[in-house]
Amino acid sequence: MRALVVTAVGAESDSVLTGLTPHPDSPGPEPRTLPGGYLITRRDLPGIAFDVLVGGVGPAAAAAGTATALALAEYGLVVSAGIGGGFVPAAPVGSLVVADAIVAADLGAQTPDGFVDVASLGFGRSVHLPPDELAARASEATGALLAPVLTVSTVTGTADGAAALAARHPMAGAEAMEGFGVAEAAAAHGLPVLEIRAVSNAVGPRDRAAWRIGDALAALAEGFRVLGPVLANWGERHEQHRGRS
Repeated sequence: MRALVVTAVGAESDSVLTGLTPHPDSPGPEPRTLPGGYLITRRDLPGIAFDVLVGGVGPAAAAAGTATALALAEYGLVVSAGIGGGFVPAAPVGSLVVADAIVAADLGAQTPDGFVDVASLGFGRSVHLPPDELAARASEATGALLAPVLTVSTVTGTADGAAALAARHPMAGAEAMEGFGVAEAAAAHGLPVLEIRAVSNAVGPRDRAAWRIGDALAALAEGFRVLGPVLANWGERHEQHRGRS
C-alpha cells in the first residue's frame, strides 16, 4: 500500500520522516517538488510506502496540497499529522491523540442561539470518520488518546474560547488547523483518512512560554516509528477485503 501523510510545515514533516526512517545512515530519497511548490518525500517500509507532504497551514491550504498530491499518484490511505493543542487533562502536553472523528469545529454560522455547524445549515458535512479499526489500532500502538480532533481556522487563545469549544465538543481530545481539509480531499478521492496529533500546548489562553513544541515533535516522531507496521498491516488486510468484494 502507498500512504500519503500530510503535515502543515517542514518541522512536522521532518519528525514524521524521522519516525519512518529505521536506518538514519540511509535516509532515503530527497524531497521532490510537486506543482504548486509542495515538497513531498518518500519513505519505504516493509509492506508500505509513505509520501510525506508539506501541505501548508490551515484547512484550505491543506485541502489544496492534499488534492494536488492525490491527483498525481494512487494511494490507499491519507493521514493528517502534526502538532496541536490538547484539551487537558485528557490530552496533556507531550501526549498523542488519534482522531476517531475529524470535526470542522468553526465552519458554520453564529446565531442568537449559538453556533450552528455547516451540516446543520444544510451546506455539506462537518465530520469525517476514520475507519474504526484503523483508528483503534493506531491509538493502541502509539498509546494515544482516541478522541475527536477539531479543525479550526483560528487557533483558540482564550479561556472563554476553550470553554465554548469544550461545551460543543465535550469528548474532543485536540484541536489543529488542517485535518478537516485533508479529510475533504481524501473523501473526494474515495480514500480513508486518519489524523494523529502530538500535543504541544493546552487549548486555552495563549501562553507561548508554556508551549513544548520540541517535546511534541519528538512524540510525533516516536508515534510514526510504531505506526508504520500498524498501517502496513491494516493496508494489507484492507486490500485483501477489497479484492474479495
